[in-house]
Amino acid sequence: MHIDALYRFPVKSMLGEQVERASLTGRGLLGDRAYALVDRADGTVASAKHPRKWGALLDLSARFVSEPVPGAAPPPVLITMPDGTELSSEAAGTDAALSDLVGRPVRLTSEVPAGSRFEEQWPAIEGLAPAEFIEGTTHSFEGEEPVSAIDLGQMAPPGTFFDLAALHLLTRATLDQLTELGDGSDFDALRYRPNVLVGGTEPGFAEDDWVGRGVCLGDSARAGVRMLTMRCVMTTLAQGDLPEDRGTLRTVARHHRREIPGLGTWACAGVYADITGEGIVHTGDPVTFV
Repeated sequence: MHIDALYRFPVKSMLGEQVERASLTGRGLLGDRAYALVDRADGTVASAKHPRKWGALLDLSARFVSEPVPGAAPPPVLITMPDGTELSSEAAGTDAALSDLVGRPVRLTSEVPAGSRFEEQWPAIEGLAPAEFIEGTTHSFEGEEPVSAIDLGQMAPPGTFFDLAALHLLTRATLDQLTELGDGSDFDALRYRPNVLVGGTEPGFAEDDWVGRGVCLGDSARAGVRMLTMRCVMTTLAQGDLPEDRGTLRTVARHHRREIPGLGTWACAGVYADITGEGIVHTGDPVTFV
């Protein structure tokens, strides 16, 4: 097995960067989800998992002006708007421009507000998630589709903008398997926003056997695989050159529903992990079990 690609997303729910080299730290891949937009009205952290409110963020891309440094504050980011205009996180008018874009007052920040929550819309796709979880977290509706309010980063280090866990791994084999099972949908890795795309595995849903195991990435970085990754409406949205396509999520829900201990049965692809050993990783580095 080997690292096929590395990705970081400097601003949560915006398009990110593919990098050839990255640091894995106790807080995940360095620079990943370093910034987010926060709703000034209620403190909600913006996530395109609620497309009506925040889907426009997927029309933006973000990149760092310099490489992040472990232990230091994240460097400024440049955000490219749909018309090609670039906004700096340090510029006075950036919050106003982003507020105009999303249609509500927001601020761009690298500081995670206490008690942060994000929202997730549940499309009408059978088998996507446990009904009791959706019903227990619903706080509003978009038409007939419920919208949940969920605490941020329940398995992640404090003070991070991750939805759930610090590191997301996905295999090329899973994408190939979904492509074979789907009806012409494009299962591009960028729909799933992994940090590490792994190649060279056995065919099929290779990550199913990884839960509870440790993996070594490159020479020294290590990760403990905690659970399968639940998939959501965000994977279906138009982003970059990819069109909107709910068929991608229907395929996962139809062919890869898995029990997550204590949480019920979900449509899954990929795995979440914790960093158990820090290190530098590169595209092409070996991935081994430990």
